[in-house]
Amino acid sequence: MNMVRGFATTLKHVIEGPVTIEYPEQERPVRERFKGRHALKRYENGLEKCIGCSLCAAACPADAIWVEAAENTDEERYSPGERYAKTYEINMLRCIFCGYCEDACPTEAIVLEHEYRLSFNDRYDAIYTKDMLIDPVPPGVQGTPQVTEPGKFTRSIPDMENPK
Repeated sequence: MNMVRGFATTLKHVIEGPVTIEYPEQERPVRERFKGRHALKRYENGLEKCIGCSLCAAACPADAIWVEAAENTDEERYSPGERYAKTYEINMLRCIFCGYCEDACPTEAIVLEHEYRLSFNDRYDAIYTKDMLIDPVPPGVQGTPQVTEPGKFTRSIPDMENPK
């Protein structure tokens, strides 16, 4: 009897067909909560959201993030507020994709996107620089650095509207 049930199970799976996805030709959609490649975001006006506070680097348990901050001026403005991230690097060989950097960021500048195609030829290719991480400037919008009137962008975190 057990032998008949075993053959029935085998025949059932032979008839169903394979569940394998042919990867390069077919891609399976990722889940909504998937944490993939990092990206640095911009505001709608083209300024960078990252203010160089290094909270993401402090929250990273793998010590994979390096942030070096510099001062903004009205002649050269990269982000709102006093500082911006002059250097922003993530060592993807060390990163464990935990998302703590995303949670620690007060301006929501660093986001783990849904990109999962990460491959490197050597160790230097695994270090993602700011130029590799930052979103492109939207068409018709001035990128960074920008020249601004004095005192226009002085808050690193925009004021929140009070919901009523």
